Amino acid sequence: MATNREQRDSNKNRVEEPIASYGAVTSVFNRFAIKDDYKLLKKAREGLKTDVFYSLADAIKMPEKALASVINLSPRTISNYRDQEKGLDPIYSEHLLKLINLYSFGKEIFGNLDEFTLWMNRPFWNSSDKPIDFISTSGGVDLIYEEIEKLAQGYPV
Repeated sequence: MATNREQRDSNKNRVEEPIASYGAVTSVFNRFAIKDDYKLLKKAREGLKTDVFYSLADAIKMPEKALASVINLSPRTISNYRDQEKGLDPIYSEHLLKLINLYSFGKEIFGNLDEFTLWMNRPFWNSSDKPIDFISTSGGVDLIYEEIEKLAQGYPV
């Protein structure tokens, strides 16, 4: 049996990973980018924690007020949900998950989030509409995702 001194000495030589997480900004994409529609809907029905909302706002550098407006909730409601430790309703959870997928895919195609955000704020070719104007609905998120897929395949958008 080891003495206290032997245990302290052996602990000095132990190498451990630091507690800090690496790449915390992208963790929302790693944890919640769900490509399978069935799994996405199932996760949405469970309801996401408000932490996912705040993590996404941080990751995409969008003000919380603006992101709340995109998913059609007031910032106060989200704050109340957080204070009550209540999950988001399925409709808002689904919208958030689709936004996470969109931004994850945009990051993959454009190389980084800054370039993707720049593209989201530019008018479509031969139009005054910007992609970011469409993401306030679930169907709009799907439409923008499809446009990015076309870009990735070489079609002009």
